[in-house]
Amino acid sequence: MYHSRIIKCGCIQIAIMAAKTILKLLGVAPDATGHREKFIAATGALLAIAATMAVSLHAVGTQGAALLVASMGASAVLLFAVPHGALSQPWALVGGHLVSALIGVSCALFVSNPFVAGPLAVALAIFAMHQLRCIHPPGGATALSAVVGGAEVHALGYQFVLTPVLLNVGIMLLVAVAVNYPFPWRRYPAGLKPKPPASPARPVEPQLVHADFSYALREIGSYLDITEDDLAKVYRLARKHALRVSEGEEALAPGNYYSNGEFGDGLSVRKVLSLDGNAVSYSIAAGAGEGEAGTASRAEFMFWQRYEVIPTGGEWHRIMRL
Repeated sequence: MYHSRIIKCGCIQIAIMAAKTILKLLGVAPDATGHREKFIAATGALLAIAATMAVSLHAVGTQGAALLVASMGASAVLLFAVPHGALSQPWALVGGHLVSALIGVSCALFVSNPFVAGPLAVALAIFAMHQLRCIHPPGGATALSAVVGGAEVHALGYQFVLTPVLLNVGIMLLVAVAVNYPFPWRRYPAGLKPKPPASPARPVEPQLVHADFSYALREIGSYLDITEDDLAKVYRLARKHALRVSEGEEALAPGNYYSNGEFGDGLSVRKVLSLDGNAVSYSIAAGAGEGEAGTASRAEFMFWQRYEVIPTGGEWHRIMRL
């Protein structure tokens, strides 16, 4: 019985690991979107597509409308599910559809073979959207619909760009603004979204330079193959070297605890006992030599310390300073 339980647990663990691996390979990301967000997105798409379908049916008939509304459906996903995405913004929406429609109509008029005109229209539309910085994936479908949309679409010629494409795009834009506006965190376009309150100014951290990394490598003193732990240590030492002058001496205060920023056996915590001119008296509160006392210059102590900590629940927790 005991062994069968172990085997069963092992099989479950293997199945879970396999499932996680498959999901990672498939690109399935965790979904943090709330139900309200999903409902708002679906409602916006419902209104937008209902309006554009009515316009398209009137302008190009059933066959042409089916293809064109399909491209607008793709736009609806972007505008209402990802309203702040770069591909969803007004210039991408308007420019992407219009330039693609122009190219699609041109290919339909000047390339008689639809098996050549269709792929050519999509390829040129992608190139043009890249050049004009208005990449909008549904534009490819708009270009294709101008080629394979049937006689009613072909009869419109370049009028197709204005009605129904421009008209549909205008409707999509207006609905996106109206539906998203009541919700400040969703406002469309992204420029209408309220800016978060300014956070208190933080000191600018110095940029690491070659000398900082050279110092860190000399401190480690061994050939690096390199493991993640070694690389993390290189970064911590290099950053400490870069910050050793910029960190203010006034941060030291008697009674406060300071850590060297290491973990496990490498951790060391010192409590400042007193400050006497350039001398810092301290006791070792954790790590090698715990309970011992010592003295260091301010510069030496600041060079050693990484950040201030406090003892909570038997552990040392970093104090975040603004």
